[in-house]
Amino acid sequence: MKEFLRNRIAAWARRRQGLDVPPFSFHRRRIYILPTGLGMAFTVMLVVMLIAGINYGSSAAMFLTFLLGGFTLVCMHQCHRNLLRVFFVSASAPPMFAGKPGVLRVVFSSDTSFARYGIEVAALKSPNVGTDVPARGQSHVDVPLPPSKRGTLLIDRLYVSTSFPYNLFRAWTWVHFPIEVTVYPRPHGSLPMPSESGEKSGPRSMTIAGSDEWQGLRPFREGDSPRQVAWKAYARGAPLLVKEYTALGAELRVFDYSQLPQLDIESRLEQLTRWIVDAESRGERYALVLPGRTFEADSGPQHRHECLSALASHGLTKDADAR
Repeated sequence: MKEFLRNRIAAWARRRQGLDVPPFSFHRRRIYILPTGLGMAFTVMLVVMLIAGINYGSSAAMFLTFLLGGFTLVCMHQCHRNLLRVFFVSASAPPMFAGKPGVLRVVFSSDTSFARYGIEVAALKSPNVGTDVPARGQSHVDVPLPPSKRGTLLIDRLYVSTSFPYNLFRAWTWVHFPIEVTVYPRPHGSLPMPSESGEKSGPRSMTIAGSDEWQGLRPFREGDSPRQVAWKAYARGAPLLVKEYTALGAELRVFDYSQLPQLDIESRLEQLTRWIVDAESRGERYALVLPGRTFEADSGPQHRHECLSALASHGLTKDADAR
């Protein structure tokens, strides 16, 4: 029943507000506020104190009751004010692999002279994740996304709330900003990678150190070997980075969907994903052949994304798997 009422209210708010286009700020008409469980208990306590003060004619009890009542009203005002005029700047999520959780990054900002504390965000029934927005500054929060099957994960709304201060009230609003997250097939399979075509051309980026020339560091990607992670930089507080080396003579491989007849559709896609992740990690050039689509040999993050996105949407009647 609670979930039914929540969905009905959210649907009403969507019709009332319409679609949101970032950046925008939260104004009064779209912020809702109600007492929390603690707030309801506090209210009951005040009612009991009021009855006791009247019954016993205690001016001290009456004074304390009205003092705490005024404190409650101030808390309600401050809770609503904490969310008012907060700017919703952006929300984006990098592609994720099927069966593994993802991350949605939401960015807030404020143009007021005071900080906003405990701004929380939730999506797709994930737990609330909070952040503090500094005065005249910007802050972000990473919201966990649940594991999903391959295709496109649609996030049709976000729940933004705050219970600051003292958790007596919760002010909230909905952000109706559809976000599509590409879900690659999971990289899985034990078949050996097809032998190279024999073509060698151009430089390649490798993550295997040896006599190759040092090229630099790049962000860690799914499938990279932990041995090539720059652990010293990570220990100093840097994000996960992978060492890259340059060598001449990039191997060219062709990953053909039709060459895996012994596997079912999902297993084929998972095996092709495994090969693409491994080839990209080694800096090899590769081509992908799907029924009705062919991706010419290349390498790099953009080529990897295009190939994996094609695998994610292959065979689906709809490009989006809305949940």
